[in-house]
Amino acid sequence: MVLSMIDPGKEVTLIDIDGGRGVRSKLYSMGLVPGVTLRILSRNGSGPVMIAVKDSRLAIGRGMAEKIIVE
Repeated sequence: MVLSMIDPGKEVTLIDIDGGRGVRSKLYSMGLVPGVTLRILSRNGSGPVMIAVKDSRLAIGRGMAEKIIVE
């Protein structure tokens, strides 16, 4: 399942990033690496997806969130 489809309040594990080298590099630099646990804070319509990763809160654009595979 992709990150943009997960309901707020749920915790998921990042499995893979379905994108090119640039997308992967950007997400890896933000701590979004395979195996990390994410908590969905909010996702509003077509806007960004707010997530909590470790001690950080991040806003991920909808297009990028659709490239993040979670379970």
